[in-house]
Amino acid sequence: MRGATSRATHGGAPLLLYEGKMPEEIIHSEYLYRGHVVKLRLDQVRLPNKQVVAREIVEHRGAAAIVALDDQARVALVRQYRVGAKSETLEIPAGTLEEGEDPARCATRELTEETGFHALKWDDLGYFYSSPGFLTEKMHLFLARELTRGQAAPEADEQIKVELVALDQAVKMIERGEIVDAKTMVGLLRVQRLLAG
Repeated sequence: MRGATSRATHGGAPLLLYEGKMPEEIIHSEYLYRGHVVKLRLDQVRLPNKQVVAREIVEHRGAAAIVALDDQARVALVRQYRVGAKSETLEIPAGTLEEGEDPARCATRELTEETGFHALKWDDLGYFYSSPGFLTEKMHLFLARELTRGQAAPEADEQIKVELVALDQAVKMIERGEIVDAKTMVGLLRVQRLLAG
């Protein structure tokens, strides 16, 4: 039946599948804040049981993140202080898409700006949502290889240090809790598995 829910199993666990229209219908939206990087939107949504609830949604244009791998199997990571985490983090290079910008173009720009590296070989590794419960940000992931070093040109508000770390060592840093940035964890583990065949 159109619009009804049905159950299926995946590995013995039930999955709730929705057919037809979206299970949460947006009936009203208003913007509470409009900033340079994000917008905060308050949605009133109707659930399948007809209950109306509020959803706070942060709108973001999306971003591109790059695992840059040199010929010695080292990845280029950037160390910087993050106010949100109240600490320094070690991350793969990344940046926000400009309005209407192609993610691959953004990745090329951000890699050079943050690290000074240029890559001759690029692989598109797909995308993931950073936190889909409240954030629209779609993170596009790329693998960059055949690197040559140039001059970095970070933004005026970016105080970053580039570090080259062996891929295997970087993965161990994830396991030890030394790398805690989500996109970096996803990117490094994705590339490690890709290269392992």
